[in-house]
Amino acid sequence: MRGLTTVTLALLGLAAAIPEPQRRKSLSFGPVLPHARFDTSAQQPVPDSLFTTHARVPVDPLEVAKSFLDSHVDLDNGVSYVIRGDSYTDKATGVTHVYARQIIQGVHVADANINLNIKDGVILSFGDSFYPGPVPTSHTRGAHPHAEYCAHLDSARSPTPNSEQLPLHSHSELNHIHSSNCASLPDLHSVPTPSIQDHVPSPQDAPRALLTFLLAAAPSPALAQDIHARFDDHLASITMARMSTLLPHEPEQMTITGAPGTLGEVKSTIAWVQVPSEDGTVHLELVHRFEVEMENNWYEATVSASLPHRILSVVDWASDSPMPLYPSPESDARLPPLSSFLPAGSNGQSCSTSKKVGGRFRKGKAVADIRKAKAAKANHINGPAVPDLPIAWYNVFPWGTNDPVEAVEKKAMKDINAPVPEIPLSYGRANTPELGDKLASPAGWHALPWGVDPSTGEDEKAALRANGEFWRSTNTTWGNNVFAHENWEGRNAWIYNRRPEGRAVGDDVNKHAAIHYNYTYSPTPQGTSAENMEDAKAHIDATVTQLFYTSNMFHDLFYRYGFTEEAGNFQQYNFGRGGEEGDAVITNAQDGSGFNNANFMTPPDGQNGRCRMYLWNTANPYRDGDMEAGIVIHELAHGLSTRLTGGPKNSGCLGWGESGGMGEGWGDFFATTIRSTSTYQDYAMGAWAANRDKGIRNYKYSLDTEVNPSTYKTLDKPGYWGVHAIGEVWAQILWVVEQRLIAKHGFSDTLIPPPASAPAIIQNTFYRADKPGFVPKHGNTLIVQLVVNGMKLQPCSPSFFDARDAIVQADQVLTGGENFCDLWEGFAERGLGVDADVRGRTPWGGGVREDGYKVPAACGGDATPEPKPEDPEDDCGPFGCWWK
Repeated sequence: MRGLTTVTLALLGLAAAIPEPQRRKSLSFGPVLPHARFDTSAQQPVPDSLFTTHARVPVDPLEVAKSFLDSHVDLDNGVSYVIRGDSYTDKATGVTHVYARQIIQGVHVADANINLNIKDGVILSFGDSFYPGPVPTSHTRGAHPHAEYCAHLDSARSPTPNSEQLPLHSHSELNHIHSSNCASLPDLHSVPTPSIQDHVPSPQDAPRALLTFLLAAAPSPALAQDIHARFDDHLASITMARMSTLLPHEPEQMTITGAPGTLGEVKSTIAWVQVPSEDGTVHLELVHRFEVEMENNWYEATVSASLPHRILSVVDWASDSPMPLYPSPESDARLPPLSSFLPAGSNGQSCSTSKKVGGRFRKGKAVADIRKAKAAKANHINGPAVPDLPIAWYNVFPWGTNDPVEAVEKKAMKDINAPVPEIPLSYGRANTPELGDKLASPAGWHALPWGVDPSTGEDEKAALRANGEFWRSTNTTWGNNVFAHENWEGRNAWIYNRRPEGRAVGDDVNKHAAIHYNYTYSPTPQGTSAENMEDAKAHIDATVTQLFYTSNMFHDLFYRYGFTEEAGNFQQYNFGRGGEEGDAVITNAQDGSGFNNANFMTPPDGQNGRCRMYLWNTANPYRDGDMEAGIVIHELAHGLSTRLTGGPKNSGCLGWGESGGMGEGWGDFFATTIRSTSTYQDYAMGAWAANRDKGIRNYKYSLDTEVNPSTYKTLDKPGYWGVHAIGEVWAQILWVVEQRLIAKHGFSDTLIPPPASAPAIIQNTFYRADKPGFVPKHGNTLIVQLVVNGMKLQPCSPSFFDARDAIVQADQVLTGGENFCDLWEGFAERGLGVDADVRGRTPWGGGVREDGYKVPAACGGDATPEPKPEDPEDDCGPFGCWWK
């Protein structure tokens, strides 16, 4: 083992001198519940009492769920449950996903969930985190998880006999986590507190508890200091109001306004949360549960109802893709010039039309109504007929092309004599049609009902309804799935931000004209950062068009794999097909709130998701994250995984630890799978935007253990505290599993299924003809389906083991288990076999992981393959010993 020896202090000082990329402050912590489980082992048949006396026809799956829950819950001791309204049946698989929440003494237990997966009268699997202990006799035991978590981080940061082996880059990540979560902890102890004696927790205490949380969550030291210095003044300016609900069993909810640093109303409820101890026991604490939207965060937080207020858990619904701190600029393997990828001896011009934006940037109208269509009145359950509009066309990097460098590579492979454009960054863009999937987007990408259009006032909506108008059709990047625009000011106002306006090409602008979004993308090197910013802004129409196209393609693709309205997808209007509507994704291009990052906010179903893309000042000219599809796909995948895990209305299931890490890993996995081709190669994440060959992760995704040595045990390394590092291990494992399925089933050149209306001969090129339903026939399409279906099966706050088991069960449901051994062999290849284990697990995710290379006995039960040697760069960290 190699150490830093005598140069440790000098090198740590050097590392500290390297400028750290700008990072968004984000609180995120909570315990791992020791009793939580995911059970796929014993499929439970429906009791005979639930069948009719005349025929063995099962009753409603909800009755099956109630039978299970009634036997699971002590209903005579003040304990009950509620089946949530976002439970649904997956029409593609026939599996009903039921979500239940525990209630004790009439109060919801915020982190006590059961999810049941039921098909054909059988409970296939269930996740269970219901509180197993006695009903509490008091409101608190004085537990302080926030302080315990920070003590855990302090211990990790403190020098130890082996601390000289701590990878230098990991100090940055750990320090950022500690600073975000713990910097304000000392101030919380000195918050003005009323007399604790005889204090009875009440919803009226919520403003004081909220201010205590905001003191810790304040994004700037100035705001934190102001809250601390003028605590009582802020408290006096806060107002509360009761929210009414028509739904039974819903907890009483309050709204809080006027709290510093918040946007709009803060939602507040009284709830229980479970608090584990080091000895493995669990008790309940009464808390205020808040939903707090801030400029760069959207928190779900619990704060003790008793005094003094203590933060017990926090989930940030916003997820990042930041550029990590690299040890040394000289050590980075920078990407070669784009021209090096062009075919030798070629020349020519870019195919895009010229559009130069002058020194002043015009604000676009929210929506330009040059295409209107009246819909027929509703005469069926799914609402009015959709407008018949021509397909739009976009000059973009087509779906499957990750970035400008990859565009050049793919175009060069297709045509060695292809002309070199005048501006290489335009190379590989093409006029590409709207997908036109009438199942996923029945009204296309540029129409939505007036009634759910956020840019239309209520009076105007009423007048339109009176006139029989239902659909609004647009010629800009504004539709039912996505709102795309610039956000140069980096603020939360977005409705009237600039958007490109398409140009009608055809004879009749109202009926037959195709709308073209055709804008130049030709950034050129500049002399100053200000000039680079102006150059980037000059190409905003091309940027927004690309973001709109990529986001809609993501929506339509994953709709076909099961991310539908009932499953919690993002749409303003749901066509009468279930789920909550009014939640299209708001996508910001060139967001002015930062550089070298991207993030996505995923509130519960029925609230708009928010995707913010940034410029990257890693090259000259600046690189636009909107032009790297993998980054956009990664961010949108946060919305997918969050809504599918634990149910559409629970956004708190992927907050921290292995669960939060997998939320990052799924994004990388989908982005890599979408760009991959039939010719295998290794892939980096974010390489173009970061201008670094390895991208923004520690390793490329690769089957070669010399290129990527990650296994389950890798999570124990010092550099793997953060969710992104955890996530890349999960993505690497999935990448290995995918290659096994490709070796068995082959590779499809497209992940996009045929239109639902296509004849069987076309459908059978994508789906298996010998299986009922829709079973993808190729390895890469099959793994995407299994991963999506696995998300629906897995429990809230899943571990790697839970997610693995859910994917294996998803294959059992879809194919009858044809790929059982192939899946297990893939997982076992990277240490996630049946004998993988965690010893000494703690509430904060600690413990010692052990790789497991064994597969089930049905597959041979032997280690597959032999355990891999230790990572040779272990001492130096994933970026290598750059000081050598």
